[in-house]
Amino acid sequence: MGASSCWTAPTGCGRGIRRLPGSSYRCLRVPHDTIEGRRVQKVWTVPSTTNAILELGDTLVCQGVERVVMEATGSYWRPFFYLLEARGLDCWLVNARDVKNVPGRPKTDKLDAVWLAKLAERGMVRASFVPAKPVRQLRDFTRTRTVFVQERTRHKHRVDKALQDAQIKLSGVVSDLFGMSGRAMLDAMVAGERNPRSLADLARGNLVKKKPALVEALTGQFEDHHARLLEVLLGTVDHLTAQISELDRLIASTLEEITTPHDGPAGDPSTGSVNARILAEKLDAVPGIGPATAQIILAEIGADMRRFPTPEHLVSWAKLCPRTIQSGIKNTSGPAGQGNPWLKGALGEAANAAARTDTFLGAHYRRIVKRRGHAKALVAVARSLLVIAWHLINDPDASYQELGSDWHQRHLNPARKTRELVRQLQALGHQVALEPVPA
Repeated sequence: MGASSCWTAPTGCGRGIRRLPGSSYRCLRVPHDTIEGRRVQKVWTVPSTTNAILELGDTLVCQGVERVVMEATGSYWRPFFYLLEARGLDCWLVNARDVKNVPGRPKTDKLDAVWLAKLAERGMVRASFVPAKPVRQLRDFTRTRTVFVQERTRHKHRVDKALQDAQIKLSGVVSDLFGMSGRAMLDAMVAGERNPRSLADLARGNLVKKKPALVEALTGQFEDHHARLLEVLLGTVDHLTAQISELDRLIASTLEEITTPHDGPAGDPSTGSVNARILAEKLDAVPGIGPATAQIILAEIGADMRRFPTPEHLVSWAKLCPRTIQSGIKNTSGPAGQGNPWLKGALGEAANAAARTDTFLGAHYRRIVKRRGHAKALVAVARSLLVIAWHLINDPDASYQELGSDWHQRHLNPARKTRELVRQLQALGHQVALEPVPA
């Protein structure tokens, strides 16, 4: 880590820490008592315990350090960031890729701490986005729910695998194996029912018309071994479903506690606050974004857009725009980058859903997919969704207005479209002669 009371002042001080699982290196650089422009440097190790970190915070405050810059290494930075932040220090988290040591120099944790302190002292680092504590708590809940949903899906796939092992082809007839009819049949098989016709009689709704196919699919070699395995898997699915419901309740209550300040109406210098639940409802109105996705977006980017001055800043941080590579007169675009996997995963699902709608976003996807492919078209729609989210969160009075699937048709340039179509026909070997249609 590193810290400095001022990046450019000659009396600034630097503090660098290289975090390790059990302990961490500290580098403190403070102004010399008598020689102007010189620094006194001290490097030592501090155990990663709460009392040791709190004592470190007191030491930094006594030394006049105001800013602590730390390298992001896994999750080991969290106790230092949170505890030092609670001591009133301005904590910065920096990407390890941005503070790499100069090639050719020795690579040790001690030297890394010194190097980070020097970078912090000279203002050559930039802070990563770390949201406020309420948003971090919301993020813990949403990320845990995402993991539980994925784990429940894996166990549902294991249920189908167990049925396939018993020659039960139920998933080939039933669209939702865990729907009302499918779950009733699974519970009956666990209870000891083996007659395919009796199991097929449990069908409900439109599945009643498929009874002959159900009887054929339910005829197999289902034994007691499969029943015991199915009982364990169904119990795990039910347990995860209950835990997901509890997380939904915790997320809803946490959203009620999060408020973000905003400026008053034009000409009114007063400020107000907006509840995060209201922001989630506004995001839910966007095509492709459901309640769960809206909660994930708020948990990952926060409810205060002052951290991202423009939508372009947010899109660049989320790595949803191509990276420009320029050398001489040649300009190329590189890969967008990794970005936040939780946010990009949720936006990818939302973009996939919006692409199938008869809306502006759906038309936007269909225009791009013809020439750029499915993957890049989804990234473009995800970028549009994130820009819309920025405006809805940043402006409490804004609401989503659907432009319509024909927006591009209504705003195209007829002359430009005509020239494009003529060039395409000429490229195919046709001679084109245009005749205007009488009014």
